[in-house]
Amino acid sequence: QVVVQGRRLTSCAARDYAALKPKLLPAVLESFAIVSQQADLVLVEGAGSPAEVNLRAGDIANLGFAAKAGIPALLAGDIDRGGVIAALVGTHALLEPDERALIQGFLINKFRGDPALFEDANTEIARRTGWPALGIMPWFEDASFLPAEDSLDLESRTPRQGGNIRVAVLKLSRIANFDDLNPLSMEPGLRLDMIKPGQPVPGDCHLVIIPGSKSTLADLEFLKANGWDVDIRAHLRRGGHVLGLCGGYQMLGRRISDAHGIEGARSSAEGLGLLDVETVLTPDKSTHPATGIHAASGLELHGYEIHLGHTEGPDRERPFLRRQEGSDGACSTDGRICGTYMHGLFSDDAFRRTFLANLGAAPSTGPGYEQQIEQTLDRLAAHMERHLDLDRILRIAQSHAHNPAASADTNSA
Repeated sequence: QVVVQGRRLTSCAARDYAALKPKLLPAVLESFAIVSQQADLVLVEGAGSPAEVNLRAGDIANLGFAAKAGIPALLAGDIDRGGVIAALVGTHALLEPDERALIQGFLINKFRGDPALFEDANTEIARRTGWPALGIMPWFEDASFLPAEDSLDLESRTPRQGGNIRVAVLKLSRIANFDDLNPLSMEPGLRLDMIKPGQPVPGDCHLVIIPGSKSTLADLEFLKANGWDVDIRAHLRRGGHVLGLCGGYQMLGRRISDAHGIEGARSSAEGLGLLDVETVLTPDKSTHPATGIHAASGLELHGYEIHLGHTEGPDRERPFLRRQEGSDGACSTDGRICGTYMHGLFSDDAFRRTFLANLGAAPSTGPGYEQQIEQTLDRLAAHMERHLDLDRILRIAQSHAHNPAASADTNSA
């Protein structure tokens, strides 16, 4: 699926997307201009490597975007992966001269050990590329307290040991919306396990979460192919709980129908049948902030929705949330199986702790989720200030203001 500014544009294969990308650039530049008007400084993170010569034509996610938007670029080398000297010098060798000119400096990230040992290498990289060195960033251990960037990041974190509650999250092939899981991964007294393909759902877990998905029907098939549907039923027989979030909620129902071919060929599939609801995928995508009252606890929740489709059925009479514009989600008669379209609900400290207490978790006395994030960001900012030339980085950003003419030229093309 290709979603542009919150709305579904089309569905296409990867090969067809390459031809579509240049047509998407005007919308990308428009979004960048809107964000730039609302902030003093905008950091744009590239996707993938800037030296992927096979994908350079029509690039809108790396230096192609930087050139059109008239902004400078910095190159960050991840030394934790190894081969960082060759990666930076090799990137320089593969770029075209106009692309090299966009890069105003480089930095080394995730360095372990004594940074002084890398100074000679830094000097050599600068000599071979002509780019100034902007610092060596040592490994920041507390990064594990920040929201995970993707499922690999979340999966790589060491589960908390000794907790009395165990939560299993199915690692779907197209898993989405990782912010749903971050607060749980940081909760004291809770062990969060990402269940990889081929692994069974642990028999001693208290809660199974079926997360959001970028392609619900494909991930429903993936879930069944891994035997997780059988594991979930066994988990329920042992008295466990199941929570489906967005696409996971849709999978809990009796059927998912895609008559419009939203996710590919027109099709439908039987769901897990754990909730008496059915979902019909529709072209319109719901993307908006959401507020509701958790039906079981009476707590007010704030989050967001981003999904395709509508879900209806008898179990909707027992909603997960009550909202001013109508109810959201559904629950089984015993309340052990629930689904909701709301994302971000576990960020609310009162709800998260009440929800986990219902599973038997001990009371939590640690700092709130948002407070912990802010404290960690403050420590990260101080860490960066010690090890990077932030004054020079800021001057680079301020000396290359966004070029409105670049957007205008692209929009008129």
